[in-house]
Amino acid sequence: MRTTFFSIIIALLISETLIAQVDTTQSLSLLNEVLTENNDNMVLLPENFLFTQKILWGNNGLMRNLKYFKLTPLNRQNELKIRRIMLVSHQALGFATLGGMVAQAIVGTQLYNGNIKLKDTHEIIAAGVNFGYFTTAGLSLLAPPKMVKERKGFSSIKLHKALAIIHLTSMITTNILANLIEGNPNLRPYHKAAAFTAFGSYAAAMIAIKF
Repeated sequence: MRTTFFSIIIALLISETLIAQVDTTQSLSLLNEVLTENNDNMVLLPENFLFTQKILWGNNGLMRNLKYFKLTPLNRQNELKIRRIMLVSHQALGFATLGGMVAQAIVGTQLYNGNIKLKDTHEIIAAGVNFGYFTTAGLSLLAPPKMVKERKGFSSIKLHKALAIIHLTSMITTNILANLIEGNPNLRPYHKAAAFTAFGSYAAAMIAIKF
């Protein structure tokens, strides 16, 4: 059973890495097309991208204050390579975090059933999951923007992003309730519900990206 589980995880990770490679390849290809057009008004950034990315990588983003990241065609090529590294790391750490969530669900359920000895284990795993989750999110939210435009209509990427809003909200709620439980044990069912919502939407987001 464990071998099958880890085989699935490895297969998904390889597939996710290939997706990141395709994303970067398409962006570099589009950038090369822009360069070959020899256009004085070449556009090096997409029209729309995340505000968290704009803070760092926008026309007047913080990274533009550094010589290495001035907005030039060559630097954009380097940024797209950085993007690929960050997305591959995002995916790898994402799977590790998912594994931590599974462990947390098992330990948390036993804790709720009265096994108080697992309280410290539960808190340690929670710290690990939080670190993995928010680091994973940061790698995606702060990566340099791609060159390829989002296609119109429904797509797995858009579903992935929609689910991200759900699991991010659920994770924040889970952590807030975790800090309030000791003073108000009646909040335990809500904490548990938020945690499982976070896990379910997080797992669904990872599956959605495959289709």
